[in-house]
Amino acid sequence: MKMDTILRAPVSGTIESLHVRKGSLLANPGDSVAWIRPASASEADQRSRQGKSAALEEHEAELARARKLRDEILRARDIAAEMGGPDNVKRHHERGRLTIRERIDGMLDASSFREMGRAAPGNFVVGTGRVQERPVVVGGEDFTISGGSPTFAGLRKSVYVETLALQLRVPLIRLHEGGGGSVAGAGGKDSSDDKNGNGLPKPQGDAVYNRPRFESVRKVLDTVPVACAALGPVAGLPASRLVASHFSVMTENAQVLIAGPQVVQRALGYETTKEKLGGPEVHLASGVVDNLASSEEDAFAQISRFLSYLPTCVGEVPPVDNTGADPRDRQDEELLTAVSSLHRRQVYDVRQDIMERVVDRGSLFEMTPHFGPGIVTALARIAGKPVGIIANDCKFHGGAMTADGARKTKRFMETCEQFSLPIVFFVDEPGFMIGEEAERQATIRAGTEAVLTGASLSVPSASVVIRKAYGVAGAAHFGPEGRTFIWPSAEVGALPVESGVAVAFKRMLDAIEDNEEREARRKELEDQFSARLSPMSRAVGFAAHDIIVPTETRPVLADWLDLAWPLVERNVAAKKARSLLSSL
Repeated sequence: MKMDTILRAPVSGTIESLHVRKGSLLANPGDSVAWIRPASASEADQRSRQGKSAALEEHEAELARARKLRDEILRARDIAAEMGGPDNVKRHHERGRLTIRERIDGMLDASSFREMGRAAPGNFVVGTGRVQERPVVVGGEDFTISGGSPTFAGLRKSVYVETLALQLRVPLIRLHEGGGGSVAGAGGKDSSDDKNGNGLPKPQGDAVYNRPRFESVRKVLDTVPVACAALGPVAGLPASRLVASHFSVMTENAQVLIAGPQVVQRALGYETTKEKLGGPEVHLASGVVDNLASSEEDAFAQISRFLSYLPTCVGEVPPVDNTGADPRDRQDEELLTAVSSLHRRQVYDVRQDIMERVVDRGSLFEMTPHFGPGIVTALARIAGKPVGIIANDCKFHGGAMTADGARKTKRFMETCEQFSLPIVFFVDEPGFMIGEEAERQATIRAGTEAVLTGASLSVPSASVVIRKAYGVAGAAHFGPEGRTFIWPSAEVGALPVESGVAVAFKRMLDAIEDNEEREARRKELEDQFSARLSPMSRAVGFAAHDIIVPTETRPVLADWLDLAWPLVERNVAAKKARSLLSSL
């Protein structure tokens, strides 16, 4: 590219002759360019004043142009910062909701936000920042502009947010409130003319050679932690992006919808509301959203806490927090009576009675509690090291694995596997849920998928058998080459004794006409086979790595994690190498 270069003369004067032509090369320093006849002192002074005046005029013109460009940039930024304007912002606040910029400020560490596309006004804000001093990418719809439906720049920003997280390999946070596509298009209502000047339709859609929009969504899920919040009505594409996450949370006044009431009424002919279609009561139970937040600030806190257990990306080791004061060898005496060995059907609170007493105090973070409630999934720390926890909750169907519980188990195991989190199982599994409804829900298919996911784990795992571990469903709670510890209350077998006796001895029991005699014989058989399930017999036969006193659970797991952590580090290194090879 040709450029203009200023050659300064050593004296003021008149050029008498040029020694170069257009295109000439100056090969050596000091080459002659022109012959200058020096001016007299008075001529030099006059020319100097004229030159300075011309230079000053040129400088002032250049400065005016630069200031105009600066003002245009700042004005564009001001327009973007105004969002939908004072009236729309006021209405948004009156609904009890924060604006997207207020949300980003509330989500990130103070003064850490660096916005991308500040001069591109649109209904999506994207940038980088920090959460607990760790780098993240954050983005979200601006509901004060077109109800969050994509504008031209907004759509581009919403697609770019995943690309940016992939480039930086840092967690992605999406704060959603907005609708999907509009019949007016990304250009808005003012761009609805059907024809170009030549009479042909206006071009629509992406170029055929564009990469699919969801390719980056898939890649970012494979690479970095993704956490999303629904903070108002979320429909269409934003709803799809919301669930394309490892953790999602919604506020009490949020709704998640494929389509809103107007679309439903037009297509299906009945009236409904956003709340009935996709309120918290619907989608916490459906598993579409993981957790409920009492406020937007609570949603931000939950996202921050979720990310605190996970690495920045798949190529890093999960963060260890050794700042806690909870002793690793703490033994809680209440664990001795948490599960009754005498009353096998007595329920207990697996969260308070067991999990909270084993993990570091205050570190238990439960995910998806309302979906598949017979299974508890949570993140926690043991002696500072992060773990995923999967436990049965005997308060729901005795802890039996339902189809929803199986799907929940599978998804959580996949998240732990992806981010190299060791898994601790607290096992009280009576088996798959049975009955007509369970069969209609394809429980055996969902359950088997969970079992096979568990069988393919490469992360370290430890299983603490609290009480029951029966049948195929029980296998979902034991990782390959994992550690197995059993409590004195443990029972392990092909199926529960009561069911097994009812099936195996049906003909014999049916032949006993006297009811009392039949029940006495049934009880005798059940006691006989229950004795064979004694945890001591399994410990003596080395069918478990150890039988432990319940109070020993925390120190035993802490010791196991110390041994397992080098394996975590090696797995992370292998994943990083595979990721680099795949990118070549």
